[in-house]
Formats: sequence, structure tokens, C-alpha cells
Amino acid sequence: MVFKKRREAVMLSLSQPSQLSGNSMTITLYGTPLSLYTGKPRSYFIKAGLAYRETAPTSAHYNEVVLPQAGQRRGIPVIETENGTVLRDSTAIIDHFESETGHHFSPTSTKQRFVSRLLDVIGMEGLLRPAMHYRWDFPAQNDFMLKFHFAMLVPESMDRESLSVKTMGRMRAAGHGFGALPEAFPLIEQLYEQLLEKMTVHFSSYPYFLGYKPSIGDFGMIAPLYGHLGRDPAPLRLMQTQAVQVLRWVERMNRPELDQGEFTIQGDDYLAEDEIPATLIDVLRHIAIDFMPETRAAVAYTNQWLDDQTELAAGRVADRAIGMSEFEVQGQTIKAIVQPYRFFLLQRVFAEYDAQDSTGRAELDALLQQCDMGDLMSLWINRTIGRADNLEVWQSV
Repeated sequence: MVFKKRREAVMLSLSQPSQLSGNSMTITLYGTPLSLYTGKPRSYFIKAGLAYRETAPTSAHYNEVVLPQAGQRRGIPVIETENGTVLRDSTAIIDHFESETGHHFSPTSTKQRFVSRLLDVIGMEGLLRPAMHYRWDFPAQNDFMLKFHFAMLVPESMDRESLSVKTMGRMRAAGHGFGALPEAFPLIEQLYEQLLEKMTVHFSSYPYFLGYKPSIGDFGMIAPLYGHLGRDPAPLRLMQTQAVQVLRWVERMNRPELDQGEFTIQGDDYLAEDEIPATLIDVLRHIAIDFMPETRAAVAYTNQWLDDQTELAAGRVADRAIGMSEFEVQGQTIKAIVQPYRFFLLQRVFAEYDAQDSTGRAELDALLQQCDMGDLMSLWINRTIGRADNLEVWQSV
């Protein structure tokens, strides 16, 4: 009964009609190369062969026409089609075009489809700490490039230099909210360098996470590993000198061809027989060290917060952050903001699990145990999150 009830709630949250129609037009992508979240749909458009042009959200047209349709939320990416329809949020954008193009990048087998969704959450929520640390805590290496990009996000008619410096200061301070504080720097760097080592092993054998073509999980993971960690000078140097196979995957994800030249075995599909290679299980097991304690703490905080919201009506906008949770990773106490968006994405993982029969769920349970994520499917918050008017909103209990 719990699976049926949970699945119905989640599927309702994922079934909102798209605002867009047709995919033959050129898409305007409002974003910037330095944006973590923009990297996800950009890579998707490249791999899907969709015509797009990218521009900064600085024009009068954006402020007067696009922004009101994007829920008045000044976040990127946002897309606009030639017929004037607008969609905000990298996940919603890809959802739409996957539906339009026959779900070309969504595996159909049980474990691969589940892992693809899980990697999407990890990329969008589970790697924010190293992404923020390596961007903002290496000013001697990164600031010259960042000043250029942040200035491009200020309209030409305004004081680009002073306003970009002010925005950078706010963003650097915001990094603390993700737990990137000096006392945690050694742990963040240790875990990230070990992740690069494990990803290097995987990408030495396979060009993508699930074999020989990108999946939804690849597009989720490219977000932090391109926008922050694969372009900013300090983390890019780390990739160049210690993880060239990971760097090649980053390059590969931004090229229209499959780009498998260095591999003896090549292909154009996911691994056969629903295989999740041991190298990927090792990557996921390492990610669990940080991802699982934070998720457990975020669930506990969110459920208490929900209990305290006696007048939280269905349809209310789900804020980007609702508070701070505290958890421990390898003996280090970390405090980080709690983002409902993590659960908006995790709902999709739950939906894949709940859609299986008992045999399929048993296979996924065994896989999660291998990845040290055995209790992930019990980490359920007491409300679902849907979308309305281009914003994430709380739904009824």
C-alpha cells in the first residue's frame, strides 16, 4: 500500500503539462558558461542535436517578457522558443524535450533507469559543496575569469565592474551555506580528489556512466563537473593533472558526436543486460559517504519543518532553502542549507523504485546495499513537490 500511495503522489507531481510544443525551432537558452545549472540543458541540446542559441539574461526583453513567465525567479537556465513560450529549470527543460524526442536518453531497463535518475540527483544536489569550494576558496586562481563572466551578467548600461564584484562577494559568502567552511576544506578536497580517482577508473573503460551513450544521469553530473569544476582554473588544473579521463568525459559531454576515439570497444547504446559496472558502483559507494548523511539530515529537518507549517497550503511556492541541517561526515560536523529541490529530484528516483514489482524492487534494494545507500528508499518527506507557473510548489499531503 505504501508503494502505491507514494507512487501516485509522485506521479501526480511529475505529470504537469508542458508549456511548450514543438521542437523544430531554435531555442533561446538564457544562461552563462559559468552556471552550474545551465550546463545540464546545454549539454542535452548538443547531444540531442537541438538548435539553440545561448545569451545572458540581461536584455530588456528578458526582464519585461521572459522573467514574468519564469515565475519572476531570477535563476538560470530559462529557455524561450520562437513562439514565445518559456520554461524555467534545467530538469523541467530536459523533461520536456525527452518527451518530445521519445526519451532517447532515458534507459529502459530497471537498474540503469534507476541509477540514471540517482546520478541526476547527485549531480544537481550532491556535489554542490566541492563545486562551491573550488570556485570561491581559490581567489588567486579563479577571480580573473569569474570577474569577466559575472560582468557579462550585468547590463552594459550599468556599472559592470562594481556590480559584478558585489555579486561575487555575495556568492562567495553563499558558499558557506553549503558547508564550505575552512574547517571542512581538507575533507571536501580529500573526498573530491578520491571521487576523481574513482571516476578516472570508470571512464578508463567506458565513455559514459552507463556505457556508450549519455543518459539523464550524465546530464545531471555534467552540471557541477563542467560549470564549476571543469572550467574554473583551480579545479580544471586538478582535472588536467590528476584526472584526464574525467576531463575527456567533460569534453565529450559538450560535443555532438559520441567522441569515443580512445576506446578499443565502442558503441552507441547502454551496457547490455541492464549491467551496472563495478566501477560505477565504486563511484556511487564513494559518493554515499557525503550524500547519505546530508540527505538523512535534510529529510529529518524537512519533515519537522513541514509539521510546523500548520498553514502550508497546496500550491505554495517551495523556497530554494528552508533552513540549515547538521550532519557528520567522517568525523567532521557540517552544517548546510536544506533545499526542497533535492526532494523534487529524489521523487523521480522513488517513482522508478515504486513502479517495479517485488522482484524489481529486490534488485534495486540489493544494488543500493552495494552502493552503501541501503536506506535511501526510506528517506521520504511528508509532502510531494510539483510545478506550477514555472516554479516548484508544495502539493497536498
